Amino acid sequence: MDWSWLEQPGMLIPLTGLLGLLVGSFLNVVILRLPRRLEHDWMTQAREFLGQAEPEAKEVPPDLVFKGSHCPHCKHELSALDNIPLLSFLFLRGRCRYCNTTISWQYPLIELISGLACATIAWKFGFGWPLLSGLFFTWILIAASGIDARTQLLPDQLTLPLLWLGLLLSLLPVFVDSRTSIIGAAIGWLSLWSVFWLFKLMTGKEGMGYGDFKLLAALGAWMGAVALLPIILLSSLIGAIVGGIALTAKGKDKSTPIPFGPFIAAAGWVWFVFGTELLTMYQRWFLAGGG
Repeated sequence: MDWSWLEQPGMLIPLTGLLGLLVGSFLNVVILRLPRRLEHDWMTQAREFLGQAEPEAKEVPPDLVFKGSHCPHCKHELSALDNIPLLSFLFLRGRCRYCNTTISWQYPLIELISGLACATIAWKFGFGWPLLSGLFFTWILIAASGIDARTQLLPDQLTLPLLWLGLLLSLLPVFVDSRTSIIGAAIGWLSLWSVFWLFKLMTGKEGMGYGDFKLLAALGAWMGAVALLPIILLSSLIGAIVGGIALTAKGKDKSTPIPFGPFIAAAGWVWFVFGTELLTMYQRWFLAGGG
C-alpha cells in the first residue's frame, strides 16, 4: 500500500490531530478507571496475603477496554453520539443527556490537549518512526499527568513502560543512542532520589513521590541527561506558576501538597518537541547578550 500521501504535512497534521482527539477520549477512560482497578487489585492481593475472605458484595471496577462508557452520576450507558470527542460536550452543553448533571471539564480538556499535542508531534517529526514513538510518548504523559492530578499517584503501569520504551528505541536509535539513554535514565532517577532524601533528612517530610523519580528517569531515557536540567528548571517554573494559581483559587495555603508529576510531564514534552529551538534561543539571547 502506498503511504506517500501521508508524508504531506497538509494531510498528516490534521489526521494525526484527529487521531489525538479519538485517543484522548480513551485517555479519559484510563485516567478515571486505572486508579480504581489498581486499588481493587491491591486490596485483593492484601486480603490474599492476610488470608482474609473476599467480601460477598464486592464491586469490581470496570476494565479499560471492554466496558462501555457511562455517566458517573446516573450510570446510564452512553451512546456513540455521546462520545464524539469535543463535539458531544458542545452539543450537550456540558450536561448529561439522561440526568442533566454537569459533565466534568476534564473530558473535553484531555481530548483537546491530546489532539493539539499529537498534531504538534506530526508537525515536528513528519511521517515515520519518530512520529509513532512521539505519539505514544505523548499519550502516556497525558494519562500519567491526569491520574497524578486526580489522585497524586504516578502508576508504574505507565512510567515503567515509558522508561523501557525509551531504552528500547535507543537501540535503533530513534532519538538518542543507547549510552546516552542509559546514562540519562540513571541520572534522571538519582537526581530526584537525592533531592527526595535530602529534603526528608532536613524536614522529616516527603517532598515528592517515587513515581516522580521513575518519570524523570523515563524522560532521561528518551532524551538523555542533557535534557534533565532544563526539564527540572522548566517544571519548577510551571509548577510555581500553575500551582500557585491553583492554590490561590481554591483558597489553600502553600503547605498544601500538590502533585509534581504533571509539571515534569509538561516540561518533558515541551523539551522533547521544542528543546533544540529553546536551547538555540537561550544561546542567542542570553549568552550573546551576556558576552
